[in-house]
Amino acid sequence: MSAEPNTTASAAVTGPVTADDVAQAVRLAVTTLRPAAAADWDAPAGPLTWTCWETGEHLADDLFFYAAGIGSLSPRTEPGDPYGGDRRRPEGPLNTVTADREGGAEAMFRTLEDCGGLLVAVVRATPPTARGHHVFGVSDPEGFAAMGVVETLVHTHDLALGLGVPFEAPADLCARSLRRLFPDVPRDTPPWPTLLWATGRGDLPGHARRTSWRWYGAPGAT
Repeated sequence: MSAEPNTTASAAVTGPVTADDVAQAVRLAVTTLRPAAAADWDAPAGPLTWTCWETGEHLADDLFFYAAGIGSLSPRTEPGDPYGGDRRRPEGPLNTVTADREGGAEAMFRTLEDCGGLLVAVVRATPPTARGHHVFGVSDPEGFAAMGVVETLVHTHDLALGLGVPFEAPADLCARSLRRLFPDVPRDTPPWPTLLWATGRGDLPGHARRTSWRWYGAPGAT
């Protein structure tokens, strides 16, 4: 699926990351992956060691955790989650949220839409002064929305590679998320290749490939 041309990051930033951005990213993911419903979801997801099915569940799990992290009636600003989880394989991701394998790819798509909808609703309803903890520290509703967008776009990239469908993320979504979470990346390069480079998934001319990465979600960090 092709998106709008990748203009420079600075030109594409038009405001904060919003709940609408999360909704757009999740809908784009499902629209991109639906033609591959009958593909082999046990194949590796692009550069990952996880299968496509495990990666889809991991993405849904992320969206759920971000919604819970910032929308709880008692938000946590210290490390520690109360949820249990399990792995489909010892080397697979630890997930709280899973999709029904017997339901096939449509069950996966519904799980992604449901968990994405939770994050959308929470970001819309939560005041900007709210704070919640993530693995990289404390963030605000916009930060959690940006995390949801980044996870959705980069894991859709992984899944698209594994399932054999084309995918290119919209420049504006990438640029807003880069501005919010990655203050250390170039601002004069195309947003989608820059986001892939920032998350260790691609090359960027003039910059060494990343072998590790993190984002900066703290309010006011960018």
